[in-house]
Amino acid sequence: MNWDDTTDTPAAEGLAGPAAERLVGSAADGEDQAVEAALRPKDLDEFIGQEKVREQLDLVLRAARARGATADHVLLSGAPGLGKTTLSMIIAAEMGAPIRITSGPAIQHAGDLAAILSSLQEGEVLFLDEIHRMSRPAEEMLYMAMEDFRVDVIVGKGPGATAIPLELPPFTLVGATTRAGLLPPPLRDRFGFTAHMEFYGPAELERVVHRSANLLDVRIEADGAAEIAGRSRGTPRIANRLLRRVRDYAQVKADGTITREIAAAALAVYEVDARGLDRLDRAVLEALLKLFGGGPVGLSTLAVAVGEERETVEEVAEPFLVREGLLARTPRGRVATPAAWAHLGLTPPGSTAAGNGQQGLFGA
Repeated sequence: MNWDDTTDTPAAEGLAGPAAERLVGSAADGEDQAVEAALRPKDLDEFIGQEKVREQLDLVLRAARARGATADHVLLSGAPGLGKTTLSMIIAAEMGAPIRITSGPAIQHAGDLAAILSSLQEGEVLFLDEIHRMSRPAEEMLYMAMEDFRVDVIVGKGPGATAIPLELPPFTLVGATTRAGLLPPPLRDRFGFTAHMEFYGPAELERVVHRSANLLDVRIEADGAAEIAGRSRGTPRIANRLLRRVRDYAQVKADGTITREIAAAALAVYEVDARGLDRLDRAVLEALLKLFGGGPVGLSTLAVAVGEERETVEEVAEPFLVREGLLARTPRGRVATPAAWAHLGLTPPGSTAAGNGQQGLFGA
């Protein structure tokens, strides 16, 4: 099982309320962080999924160990909950080096970064989560540190300011970002290895659920694991969270064993449907279909209709709905797809007319 650690939080992304409370949200809360620390894989062989990334990263680390050198700087991009923090810890473990963890929002001044860099040991791994949110002065200092293992510390102000060069021991920077496009090219170019983390398939998530269940001492049948995996939105962190909630239901309502029926009943209680949509997702779709006939409708109008902030709908609900092919963004506004009508069991307007040979909403 693989998922990220402490810095992919709702606060870090400026989201709260529904984003922080969602059972299928990809941000990690305090309970997630505690459980993840116990279940996190320790090496690449134990890491599930991301086959290409694992193979490429294994070559990078093996070659560095053979040379007796520090590993190249690594950039990991992808959605929250896919294993970026886990991979950073595995990199440190594979290289036999300590790891230091911080985040871009925590480094607001060049001096903050200089203090961290100057205290690194030789070969140490520095994990910088949400690296795209680092301040520009610190970012420019990082260029030289990554390339030349040196930083210039400015002492004084104005015409009397003096730059004092500070040599750094060789280290490995592991940067993680959910928005690789926001990284400036000079920073991206300084990473020796760049990997994009993909969403997991159902078979991989089933392996994640089985492994987590074994470590949590939860009895689970194959069809129960498949049911949880199918509702986990391609994200190991969500699979782990759903497993814990289903475990609670199985212990209270049944004999503790998770079957397909138990998993389905438990997730119905938590309003997570067979496709992984929760209350907010369905509210957006229902408003779009029932109130606006499938669209197009503006984002602000749609947000008012579901009683949420515009940012909540755009950043929390929409990405998954678009990825599932249930909603489309167009220049005129949000539009529901035929799959959205089918998922909610509704009939698109004009379908009768289309059956009589007239042009319907989605074509003849």
